[in-house]
Amino acid sequence: MESTTLAHHLLLAALVFCAGLTGVLVRRNLLVTYMCLELMLAATMLALVAFSRFNGTMDGAVLVFFVITVAAAEVAVGLALIVALFRRTGAVGSDRLDSLADR
Repeated sequence: MESTTLAHHLLLAALVFCAGLTGVLVRRNLLVTYMCLELMLAATMLALVAFSRFNGTMDGAVLVFFVITVAAAEVAVGLALIVALFRRTGAVGSDRLDSLADR
C-alpha cells in the first residue's frame, strides 16, 4: 500500500481552501460565508500540520493552537455581528451590512 506524501496533504488543503474561497465569493448569506471562512481556516491548519509532520518538528502543530485561538475569537465577534444584523434588519444577507452603521 502506498503512503501519502506531503503533496497529497497540500493538494487536499488547497481543494478545501478553494471550496471555502468559492463559498465566500459566491454566497450572499452571512452564515454560509462565515462557515466558508472557517473552512478556509481549517485548510490552513491542515497545511500547517502536514508541513510539521513531514519536517519532523512540532512547529506547525503548535502554530495550529494559535490559529484555533484566533478562530474562537472570530466566532465570538462574528456571531455577535450576525445576531445584531438579524435583530436590526430581520435578515442575514451581506447586502444589508451597511444598515448596522445607520442609527
